[in-house]
Amino acid sequence: MPLSADAIWKRLRAVRDQQPLVHNITNFVVMNNTANALLALGASPAMVHSSDEVEDFVALSQALVINIGTLYSEQIAACKLAAAKANAVGVPWVLDPVGAGATPYRRAASAALAALGPKAIRGNASEILTLALEQGQGKGVDSTRESGAALEAARRLADRTGAAVAITGAVDYVTDGRRAIALENGHPLMARVTGLGCSATAAIGAFLAVEPDAFTATAAALAAFGVAGELAAASAPGPGTLQVALLDQLYSLSEQRLGEKYRCRNLTL
Repeated sequence: MPLSADAIWKRLRAVRDQQPLVHNITNFVVMNNTANALLALGASPAMVHSSDEVEDFVALSQALVINIGTLYSEQIAACKLAAAKANAVGVPWVLDPVGAGATPYRRAASAALAALGPKAIRGNASEILTLALEQGQGKGVDSTRESGAALEAARRLADRTGAAVAITGAVDYVTDGRRAIALENGHPLMARVTGLGCSATAAIGAFLAVEPDAFTATAAALAAFGVAGELAAASAPGPGTLQVALLDQLYSLSEQRLGEKYRCRNLTL
C-alpha cells in the first residue's frame, strides 16, 4: 500500500512532540536555512563541525546529517568520525552528497561516506547516478538529469549500501531496494531557492530520529516537505517570499492540509 497521509502525519507529530536533537555537519551556504527548517518542523538543530567534538556531540543527538556542499579536508575527517560514532551508538544518519560528480575529490569523498552505513541518502539525479555508477555526473552541484532517470541506479545503490535512497526533483523517488514510491508534491519555484534540497535532507534526519524504518522516514519527510513547498508557492510571487513562506508552512502544516494535498504512487521495481 502507498504511504498514507495518516502515516506521514503520525511521524510529523512525533517530530513536533519529541523535538529531536539533529546534529548537522553541513555546508556554509545553507546552514541558516537548514537550522530554520528544522526548527519550523519542530526539531532542535545543532551545527557542530569540529573534529574535536563531533563524536561527543553525536552521542548526545537523535540523528546526524552529513552534507558535503562546501567540502574541505577537515570537514571530511569530521564527517567520517561522526558517522563511525553514530553507527557505534545507534544514531541514524543521512548523507547528502552535494555535487558528487563535479570533481574526483567529491566523488571519492561521497563514495567513502556512502560506504560507512548511512540509513538514508538524498541527492538529485546526477548525484545518485554518480554514487551508484561511480562516474562523474552533473553540472557543479546541479543535476543534468530528471529524477526518474536515476531510479534504477537508486535501487542498486540501496542494495549496495543498505540505505533508503531518495532522488529529489520535479518528482521525488524513494527506494530501499525492495519498495519504491513516487512523491508528486512540490513546485518548480523551489528550485530557485538555494539549499532547499539540503533542508529536505535535514528533514529526513528529523524523521529518522522518530521512525526506525528508513524508507518510511525518508518518504514521510519528503512528502511533508513537498506539501509545505507547494502550499508556500501558492502565495509566493518569487523565490524570496517562497523561502519565508516555506518555513511558515512547515511550522503550521496541519493534518487536514496534508491530507488534501498529498499525492503519491507506489512503484514496482
